[in-house]
Amino acid sequence: MAGRIYVTGDCHGSFSRFSVKDFRLQKDMDKEDYVIICGDFGGIWHIDAENRQEKYWLEWLENKSFTTLFVDGNHESFDRLNSYPIEVWNGGKVHKIKSSIIHLMRGQVFSIAGKKIFTFGGAQSHDIQGGILEADDPLYQEKKRALNRKRIPYRVNYFSWWKEELASEEEMQEAMKNLEAHNYEVDYIITHCCSSDIQDFLGGRGLYKPDRQTDFFNRIQSEVKYKKWYFGHYHMDYNVSHSEVLLNKKIIPLGGMLKEER
Repeated sequence: MAGRIYVTGDCHGSFSRFSVKDFRLQKDMDKEDYVIICGDFGGIWHIDAENRQEKYWLEWLENKSFTTLFVDGNHESFDRLNSYPIEVWNGGKVHKIKSSIIHLMRGQVFSIAGKKIFTFGGAQSHDIQGGILEADDPLYQEKKRALNRKRIPYRVNYFSWWKEELASEEEMQEAMKNLEAHNYEVDYIITHCCSSDIQDFLGGRGLYKPDRQTDFFNRIQSEVKYKKWYFGHYHMDYNVSHSEVLLNKKIIPLGGMLKEER
C-alpha cells in the first residue's frame, strides 16, 4: 500500500538506521512512501560538494525504495543547501537534492499522501560555548588550540556554523501567511527545535535558552490546530505529550507515538 509516511530524528550524516536490517518495513515500500527527518540531516554538511563520503551516502539513500524528506537543522551547510534551485513540490517550496531526496523548506504547507504537513527547519546551536571563530582572524589557530586543549566546543563561521541556522523574520512571516491560507489548521507539524515552553519542560529553566524561533513556535502552538508535532534537536526519544513527540533514533509512523519502554 503506497502513501505511507514515517518520521525520525537527527541523522548527522549517519544513515545506518535505514539499513534493511534495522528498517525492515522498506521491503514493502516504494517511492510513493516517505521517511521524514526532523532536521540535522547531515547529508549536505561538508563545504566541499565532492566529499566522497557524503556523495556515497546520498547515492545510497537515493537507491532506497522510499523517498527521503527532511527539514534542515542547525548542522547543515546552508551555503550549499541554498545553492539548489527552489522548486514547488506538493504545494510547498523545496530543494531537490536528488530525485528522491528532498529538503522541505521553512514555513511551507505540503500535501503528502493525503496529509497536510507544516514544516519549519532550523534551530540555534547549543554546543558553541567557545563561540564562533573566524578563519581569517590572525589569532584563529591560537584560539582554536586553546579551545581544543580545554575541550570547549566551538564553531567556525562558514565552515561549521552559519547564521542561517536560525529563522529569519521573513521566513516566519511567510509561515504565518501560508498557515493563514490553510485557516491555521494542518494535520502534522515537522520542525527541528520546539517551542520555548517545551524547551523549559525538557531541560528545566536555564538549560536551553529561548530565541526568536522557539518563541515563534510558542505562537504556532497556541494559534494553529494540529494533531501531532514532531521535532528533533535534543537527542532523545520522548513522548512530550499526546500531541508533541521528540525524536532521535527511532522511526515511527506519522500520526503515531513512541512505544513505552518496558
